[in-house]
Amino acid sequence: MSLSLLDLAPVVPVVVIEDASDAVPLARALVAGGLPAIEVTLRTEAGLDAIRAISGAVPEAVVGAGTVVTPEQVTESVRAGARFLVSPGWTDALLAAMRASGVPFLPGVSTTSEVVALLERGVREMKFFPAQAAGGTAYLRSLAGPLPQARFCPTGGIGPADAPEYLALPNVGCVGGTWMLPADALAARDWARVETLAREAAALRHHLRSAQV
Repeated sequence: MSLSLLDLAPVVPVVVIEDASDAVPLARALVAGGLPAIEVTLRTEAGLDAIRAISGAVPEAVVGAGTVVTPEQVTESVRAGARFLVSPGWTDALLAAMRASGVPFLPGVSTTSEVVALLERGVREMKFFPAQAAGGTAYLRSLAGPLPQARFCPTGGIGPADAPEYLALPNVGCVGGTWMLPADALAARDWARVETLAREAAALRHHLRSAQV
């Protein structure tokens, strides 16, 4: 992969967009706050249109598609302008489609066997999902010893309080989250608040490094 998603920013916002007209101002707020990698999920009908809009109007954003579960969605997402793909889990068919897409991808795992299977297939960067429910930092810390070549973006149930603990792990490159996108701010289209929360999230790794010195 020419682009490592895990190194773009400490936090990847996981965005669920109901109205595609919100996509561009939302993306601009996240980028202004220092979070350029934006995962737009395909959980809503507006998902692909949102990716298309961000790709066309916010070139400084690295927009990707999340909740990709079929080969067809891989094709549709890349056509819409997705620059990376994220799945909650994987099959050989889905993995083959993501690999053939030509863009970086993070297949989802929640067990050691899935991690080993992906390593066997040459994939070293993965999404750990659902992170908190699947064992959280303790589980990932346990994987670092026997499988140090695997790197993760844990997503699912992570907030600003526990994100630093994940980011401190040697096998975690970034975390995915939604806390910088509170429902009331989105409903009010309060993009200034989103930008402020994004900036706080983007500073997590800096604060982590300062604490380790």
